[in-house]
Amino acid sequence: MGYLGGIEGGGTKFVCGIGTPDGNIIDRVSFPTTQPEETLEQVFGYFADKQIDALGIGSFGPIDPNPSSPTYGYVTSTPKPGWSNCNVLGALKERFQVPIGFDLDVNVAALGEATLGAARELSGCLYMTVGTGVGAGLVANGRIVNGLTHPEMGHILVRRHPDDDFAGNCPFHGDCLEGLAAGPALERRWGVKGAELPADHKAWELEAEYLSQAFMTIILTMMPPKIILGGGVSKQTHLFPIIRRRVLELLNGYVVLPQILEDIDSYIVPPGLGDNAGLTGSILLAKQALAGR
Repeated sequence: MGYLGGIEGGGTKFVCGIGTPDGNIIDRVSFPTTQPEETLEQVFGYFADKQIDALGIGSFGPIDPNPSSPTYGYVTSTPKPGWSNCNVLGALKERFQVPIGFDLDVNVAALGEATLGAARELSGCLYMTVGTGVGAGLVANGRIVNGLTHPEMGHILVRRHPDDDFAGNCPFHGDCLEGLAAGPALERRWGVKGAELPADHKAWELEAEYLSQAFMTIILTMMPPKIILGGGVSKQTHLFPIIRRRVLELLNGYVVLPQILEDIDSYIVPPGLGDNAGLTGSILLAKQALAGR
């Protein structure tokens, strides 16, 4: 088996790379996500002289990940201008005559973390990214878990913090998790980007509260072997102790598992692969596509 190609197709930037079947990244490049035609031409240009046996792409969503659907491989109802109902997989298949795996970006990042990252010795994990949006993917027994479509955990409802009067930033639901906790919500609420806020700013108390509520819900509904928090917010390392403590308070002893009660510092963690979780996962998705999975 030779090289495999990977694409982390984010709403802000695309990352393309090639790697080996064991997930080792050999080369990578990134460029801004603009209009579909321009962005995909850059993807085509990068892989034009690469000898790859298969390709995997984790795309921003919403997408259609169902192979039996007529819109399989499409970015569907995204608010990102120009990308709604874009047949991303079809465009790639026209250009590259190799097996291609296609799924949601956070699902693919979860696959990377479950296989080679922070959950590599476990049966799976829940990976949540908090950046431009909020999304989460679940891997169980080495496989990405989808249902009718991919999960949309970024839009679950959370209880409003009593000191928070921000209306929320989600165009669909207002004060859902993404509407209160994603990067644009932070910027709109406080007037500056989250990265510019000091560690002792009140913003982080609210952020930790909403993420803790989400993790409580995820634990109670899915019981993942590990929760991995990625995206821009994961760079705010001071959040992790606050979130762990608050999750224990919210669960209030109901879940009697040593992984949570006794070792929560190892249960809710940043990505083991750092910023390479998505690209690594897309290369592993290419490996699955080559194997016919």
